Amino acid sequence: MGEGESFITIARVSKVQGRHGEVLTELHTDFPERFEQRRTLYAWQPSGQRRQLQLAEYWPHKGGMVLKFEGVDSIEEAETLLRSEIQIPASERAELEEGACYVSELLECVVVNAEAELGKVVDVNFGAGAAPLLIVKNDAGREFMIPFVESFTTKLDLQGKRIEMQLPEGMLELDAPVSSRKRSKEDS
Repeated sequence: MGEGESFITIARVSKVQGRHGEVLTELHTDFPERFEQRRTLYAWQPSGQRRQLQLAEYWPHKGGMVLKFEGVDSIEEAETLLRSEIQIPASERAELEEGACYVSELLECVVVNAEAELGKVVDVNFGAGAAPLLIVKNDAGREFMIPFVESFTTKLDLQGKRIEMQLPEGMLELDAPVSSRKRSKEDS
């Protein structure tokens, strides 16, 4: 493996699952069936360290995937993987079907809605519905959650780090803070 080899994240460890070292991950891949061929995975830990792991078993659970790695056999050992990103070398990634892309390619993209710049993609949220949500933040610190669906996306320029969208009228207002009128109702 070359020193400068790049990796892509295919899952993120969200919690310990079970008593024998299993972890529940949220998937960042459209190809979970590829775990069958991919037994060597890498955990990139929040500390910035990457550790090679051998996948022993995997099974779907609650919209995510439970992964069991060889040599990770206890709750304590599984806890060392929390918040890790499960990665593969970029050279091994699946050839994507037309129009699909990776989370790593979406991050930092500028999102433009009908000519107005909304901000940059800071994260991609899976599991909230049928479509992944782009978490877009503008310079003022305001966050938008935008479903990343083909019907809203007019142009995807990953090279130029730009996503042009045509969002339904009123969609961005859904993320506006709770109005004072609504808040007072909740307090009473």
